[in-house]
Amino acid sequence: MRKMSLVMLGALLGAGTSMLATQTQFLSGPSAVAASAETYRQLSLFGDVFEKVRTDYVEKPEESKLIEAAVNGMLTSLDPHSSYMDAKAFRDMQTTTRGEFGGLGIEVTMEDGLIKVVTPIDDTPASKAGLLANDIITQIDEEQVQGLTLNQAVDKMRGPVNSSVKLKISRKEAKDPIEVSLTRDVIKIKPVRSRAEGGDIGYVRLTQFNEQTFDGLRNAVDKLTTEIGQDKVKGYVIDLRNNPGGLLDQAVMVSDAFLDRGEIVSTRGRNPDETQRFSAKSGDITKGKPVVVLVNGGSASASEIVAGALQDHKRATVLGTRSFGKGSVQSIIPLGGSGALRLTTARYYTPSGRSIQAKGIEPDVEVLQDVPDELKGKDETKGEAGLKGHLKQKDTEERGGSSAYVPPDPAKDKQLTAAFDFLRGIQKGAANTQKPSLPN
Repeated sequence: MRKMSLVMLGALLGAGTSMLATQTQFLSGPSAVAASAETYRQLSLFGDVFEKVRTDYVEKPEESKLIEAAVNGMLTSLDPHSSYMDAKAFRDMQTTTRGEFGGLGIEVTMEDGLIKVVTPIDDTPASKAGLLANDIITQIDEEQVQGLTLNQAVDKMRGPVNSSVKLKISRKEAKDPIEVSLTRDVIKIKPVRSRAEGGDIGYVRLTQFNEQTFDGLRNAVDKLTTEIGQDKVKGYVIDLRNNPGGLLDQAVMVSDAFLDRGEIVSTRGRNPDETQRFSAKSGDITKGKPVVVLVNGGSASASEIVAGALQDHKRATVLGTRSFGKGSVQSIIPLGGSGALRLTTARYYTPSGRSIQAKGIEPDVEVLQDVPDELKGKDETKGEAGLKGHLKQKDTEERGGSSAYVPPDPAKDKQLTAAFDFLRGIQKGAANTQKPSLPN
């Protein structure tokens, strides 16, 4: 049976749903321990209860849903990240990790029960049709959107390539609703965005870790190096803020992109022989340029692997606020045509051997944002330690969440400004500098 290991945290993607981190493995053989007589007695009890519900409940229940609910109840009782995925949820997970699907190319969010366009993705049916940020989608194929969940609305906008869909949108500047007909196309989520800053710094934002992330990072650094000039580049800012995670192998490859040697991450399961170690290969795509990694309370799992690896190797200065603190690994175990199990099977550890489970990555330089009054108190994540049933750390102080606020205007982004100032104030790599004290 095929099994995939992953580190994950749920996330928003307007043209997507939840986000994972995955690495393919194979089971080498049966590992089950013979069940005890007491276990079989309890299974018999489950059978008795199931039969009673099936035959005597006041309304005829759907038997398949009863079984799914029982399986999911068993898994969710373990920790916040173990669960059952039905066949559709499993397909959605695979689509998200590929970063490619049939759709319209709109990143959306839910605001006050309405589906709001965050941004149309460049060169997609949505951008070609003239959809704009802040448009409100009121109908999809003449069906009212209000009352649908975000995932339900996204599902209705996705579909086979070359199929059509009609949207009715409300735009603040327009008196009447706008109706558009769009033809679905292959949409590729771009997890990497980059730009040159001030002619001397490369800024690279990683929004997720899907199958396109490492290639996107490499292409972005190549482009920025050419645009700025290798001799003029003072360093790179790698922005992992509010990045909820992604594929484990991509986290390893992104870390390796800045390292020449050494361990990147290790995963340790219940049994010692299940320990895996991932190490860097020679080759630094920045050729040793200084690096600042930005994190905040929304940086989780795969993001924390990258931040922890570069921090432990003193290859980068980590700046921002404490990360989420998700230090466990889940395995996706397909169940034929019946979906898949998402089961916590290991913890992961940074190169120095520290677990960030329910603690997070503490930045080398803490920089707090100026949070608008209306968002104060709402900007902080609960963190892993705030999740009911999370894995505990022995003899280790747990830490709660931290701010995940990022100003929409880069000019007001104190963390980003501090990163630029930091790079412009040093001559050598961040590894060789003392941690400065920056005003908050």
